[in-house]
Amino acid sequence: MDYLVYVSTAKRLMTDDELLDILTVSRTRNKANHITGMLLYNQGTFIQVLEGEKQNVDKIYNSIEHDARHKNIIKLITGTITNRNFPEWSMAFASVNAETLQEFEGFLNPSHPNFLGNNNHTTVNMLKVFAEVNNLTDY
Repeated sequence: MDYLVYVSTAKRLMTDDELLDILTVSRTRNKANHITGMLLYNQGTFIQVLEGEKQNVDKIYNSIEHDARHKNIIKLITGTITNRNFPEWSMAFASVNAETLQEFEGFLNPSHPNFLGNNNHTTVNMLKVFAEVNNLTDY
């Protein structure tokens, strides 16, 4: 099983409704392709982890590369994993600018004690840094 982490910039700041639309479409597409992962959004910056079979991860990433809502897409990390880091999440989601989204299924609260508990995984460590830099623990 493979994973991929990328960061991108939204071509413009997203509204709550646009973020929810992305989340809904992503969850449906990811379930169909047996992809799990996490999407973080902060003031126009996306960071996403995709996990699954290589061809499915590549397929999803390719569609993101051609998505007109993204620019400056940078693939940060790819690799092979034995077990999924986000096995129950077709797409976990967090937006620090839309507090109302905390009520939606899949919202990831970084202050939760089990937030990305695997301290030895490069991807997880990078996401923790992202959360700290963007003050995601201060709700």
